Amino acid sequence: MKISPRDADQFALKPNAKVIAVLVYGPDGGLVRERMNALMRSVLDDMHDPFRISDLSEAEIKSDPARLIDEAAAIAMLGGRRVVRVRGAGDNLTKVFDAFLKDPKGDALIIVEGGDLAARSSLRSLFENEANAAAIACYADTGAGLGETIRKRLAADHLTAEPAALHYLISHLGSDRGVTNNELEKLSLYMGPATAVQKKQVTLDDVRACVGDNVEDGLDAVVDAATGGDLVALDVALARSRSADVSPIALLNALSRHLVQLHLAMESLENGSTPEMVVGAMRPMVHFTRKPKLQRQLTLWSRRRLDRALAIVAEADAQCKTTHLPERAICGQTLMRIAQAANAARR
Repeated sequence: MKISPRDADQFALKPNAKVIAVLVYGPDGGLVRERMNALMRSVLDDMHDPFRISDLSEAEIKSDPARLIDEAAAIAMLGGRRVVRVRGAGDNLTKVFDAFLKDPKGDALIIVEGGDLAARSSLRSLFENEANAAAIACYADTGAGLGETIRKRLAADHLTAEPAALHYLISHLGSDRGVTNNELEKLSLYMGPATAVQKKQVTLDDVRACVGDNVEDGLDAVVDAATGGDLVALDVALARSRSADVSPIALLNALSRHLVQLHLAMESLENGSTPEMVVGAMRPMVHFTRKPKLQRQLTLWSRRRLDRALAIVAEADAQCKTTHLPERAICGQTLMRIAQAANAARR
């Protein structure tokens, strides 16, 4: 079954009793992990119980398909329902899961972590259409949805935000749920203890002092450093993304979207618009701190070179999903290749 975005969080907290396997996928790696953890908590009292949790990779299942059945049917030593967590799943496992869902064994909840699966993905289609399976998409928070996420997170710590502060948070967060949660946690610590009786209001000054420019800490910082040819800034941005546990796939997806945006902008440049005019007309609106960077990037790239860059990113994405190589290594190498190409154009 296909779970709608509106019902996704509630389903993760309390999945349908008929569902034995859930695919959680999408470009927002932080949200994928958040919903996978919620699904695990729906079964487990202790998230670190080694007797009730089994971790499998795509490579392990592909080399030994029976391993999935064995783990699903296993009985916990001290009793209780088990969780089988599958990492990095892609279409290579569609046939394995198709056979399992048609003849399931055991009562374990199978939680499958996918990447940014396309609409034509066979694995995604399988989980969306089987009655005993479910698929949950995880896309970056935007607009009203992001505002609601921020309000709920602040309310949990008895905080409210003045309109200007909320607007600032919405414009600086949302690229990845993990990054968003980390920044809001920092803000909560900065504000200090509050209670339901004595709530605190977050002001614009509070947000600026604590959260700062999260554009520089999120996906945009990595993308801008790579496409701007700034190797030092890229190294720093990658380190920050690792500390925030941002998914390598999310970074590659963000880079691909940005390269496409630059490619589309080239037409306006060729028709006589200036880089300033092109960036000013981009939608969604570019934050003022990024405008000079994008204007600079438009002078470094051409359509032909952007086509090559997109091919490099697509190749890296495929390697992440079809090989046993470390995703972070593939992602880091790809970003450095793009940065070197941009850096060469700066000379």
